Amino acid sequence: MVRVSQRFAFVLGFGLLVAACSTNVELAPNSDDDAASSIAASTDTLPPRDGTLRNQVGFLFPEPPAVDNTGELDDRTKGDLDDLWNSLGPELDTDAIIALGESGDPRVAWLISDLMRFIQRDPDSSLLEEAAVALTGVDLDADPVADRSSWQSITDHLIAWDLPAFPGYREYKGRLFTIVEPEWRPFFDDENGVIDWRLTSWGGVLIDNRPLGDTNPCPRGCIPALDDPPTTDAASGSWYPDDAVVFGVVVGDEARAYPKNQMEVHEMVNDSLGGRRIGLPYCTLCGSAQAYFTDSVPDGVDQPVLRTSGLLTRSNKVMYDVNTFSIFNTFTGEAITGPLHDQGIVLEQTTVVTSTWGDWKEAHPDTTILAEDAGTGRSYDLDPLGGRDDNGPIFPVGDVDPRLPSQAQVVGVIAPDGTAIAFPAEALTETLETTDSVELGGITITKDGGGFLATSNDGSSVAAHQSFWFAWTQFHPDTAVWSAG
Repeated sequence: MVRVSQRFAFVLGFGLLVAACSTNVELAPNSDDDAASSIAASTDTLPPRDGTLRNQVGFLFPEPPAVDNTGELDDRTKGDLDDLWNSLGPELDTDAIIALGESGDPRVAWLISDLMRFIQRDPDSSLLEEAAVALTGVDLDADPVADRSSWQSITDHLIAWDLPAFPGYREYKGRLFTIVEPEWRPFFDDENGVIDWRLTSWGGVLIDNRPLGDTNPCPRGCIPALDDPPTTDAASGSWYPDDAVVFGVVVGDEARAYPKNQMEVHEMVNDSLGGRRIGLPYCTLCGSAQAYFTDSVPDGVDQPVLRTSGLLTRSNKVMYDVNTFSIFNTFTGEAITGPLHDQGIVLEQTTVVTSTWGDWKEAHPDTTILAEDAGTGRSYDLDPLGGRDDNGPIFPVGDVDPRLPSQAQVVGVIAPDGTAIAFPAEALTETLETTDSVELGGITITKDGGGFLATSNDGSSVAAHQSFWFAWTQFHPDTAVWSAG
């Protein structure tokens, strides 16, 4: 786990709730009527979800509080908020916290929640919790998630309700977050970006802003990306157990395995494979390794160098290009802030196969694998996270689709017609033991090593990757779900 320096704790006097990781961002294309018809005709699917809102443990969210004002904050509430924000430091303005809790404007709860993320010392933390409850009516005793974190419970409610924020929320949030990490300032300053700042939180680490090829550690703590790490052939990869997980990528005639234990430490790789430049973000919190062609940009646009920002969106990694400080939607490859957003850049995605090392090298005997030290000169535990994410999201995600367990692994595919389809990995494994393929909505899934490939009706490859169910549905809430029947 990477921790921030004690400088921040000294400057602000905040108690730090550190849970190292990073994230991602929001867009959810919906399937159209024709796509839905083709799915229904092809094979079994799970029925659409009902309209109830529930969290990862099945708790049903109550009705949201009424928001009577959709414009600017009233003068008194804005004055109290300014007093509180001007006091950010070792001693908060407690009178302002109490007054904001009594303001009757639930929209203020977004900023109270943001403060709760950083402040874990009494009496301030208790006052913030009381203010959030007064503004929202949340019953923390009723929500099991509150047993581990009242901040997570409060924020889950706000996200599930899609409670609006007030005008100017981004600016206030930026003032708070850039006290923690000044290098985030370009993200918050972009007025044209399409990131939903309500859903963005701190992942517990600071920004990786090293240029491409810099192997020095981040001086204040970050999740350091690997750039062009050394590799070996499969035979020299005997250091990695055959039953351990790799993320396999094939580009052209070249295959490479990225060991999960190294990816859990670095969460990002910039690499060359099959004559292409690729970037591989791995969001540990959402169980999702993806691969993007970073050379798939128009002439005149510098190839992005992907880095981990230290921010999260609904427990998903927020990645960005260190050259332009443009944030990308990690699940879709779309630039959503910065110059690359202004230029409409969307990175092309290719398939990542989640497999065991033994199965992968049997299917791809000419594969390479990252060197044992990944070029860092260090050693890597086989299980660096120790099952941290086994029991559901540890950051706020809001509403969770109950059709599958939140941490169930699914193979996610976007069909050529734009339809999002999820194939539960466990059911795929069982089914493909007795048949060569499964099909849904014009997508065919076959085995590759210990994982899966997706192709369309014409036999062309379709990008696919595995993730936790809760993460896939945040970007594709109308996803169809294949069922073995």
